[in-house]
Formats: sequence, C-alpha cells, structure tokens
Amino acid sequence: MADDIVLTEEQIAEELSSLPGWEFCDGWIFREYKTPGFAHTLMLVNTIGYLSEAAWHHPDLSTGYAQVTVKLQTHRVGGITANDIELARKIHEVVTWMPAESDALSGFPKKWIE
Repeated sequence: MADDIVLTEEQIAEELSSLPGWEFCDGWIFREYKTPGFAHTLMLVNTIGYLSEAAWHHPDLSTGYAQVTVKLQTHRVGGITANDIELARKIHEVVTWMPAESDALSGFPKKWIE
C-alpha cells in the first residue's frame, strides 16, 4: 500500500515543524494536550476517538485529570507514515479550534486546550 511507506526522520521533522507541540521519539509521534479539568479531558478523548474512527487510524491515548497524550504510529509497518501525520494534523486542527474574537460565538471563558 502506498500509505505504508515509512517516513524518514528528516521527513517527519519537516512535517512536525508545522504541528505545534508534536514530537518524534522512539518511533512515535506524540503530543500532550493540557485541559482545564477532567470533564474537558473526557471530551477531548471522545473527540480524538471520533476523528480516529472516522479515519480508521487509531492512536494510543494516555489520560490524566487534566491532560491527554496522543501517540501515533502505523502499527502494521512499525513506523510513521503519511496516515499518522494526516491524523495528527486533523486532531490538532479540531481540538485547538476556538472562535475568532469577531465571531458571534464567544468561546469558552477559561483556558482551553493547550
């Protein structure tokens, strides 16, 4: 499969340069998201779960009271592929979205996902 091509470390570094907070270590790309508290952690996990299931590409998740760590790797090839990068981009886009100040939506009043 074309999507099974394992990216080089240089390619991964280039892709991650446009994904704030994402890192590469031990064959995984990962990011920790901080939340305002447990309820938001659960909402974040559910959002990531929904996106991952829609993409049919599933991360490893670790949770705590106010954080979620997302780890991605294409298990069948034991490395990072374009699928991992694309899912990381979609997760990051969706979970860090906030309405612009000029929007009718006011946004959550506390510190949001970071």
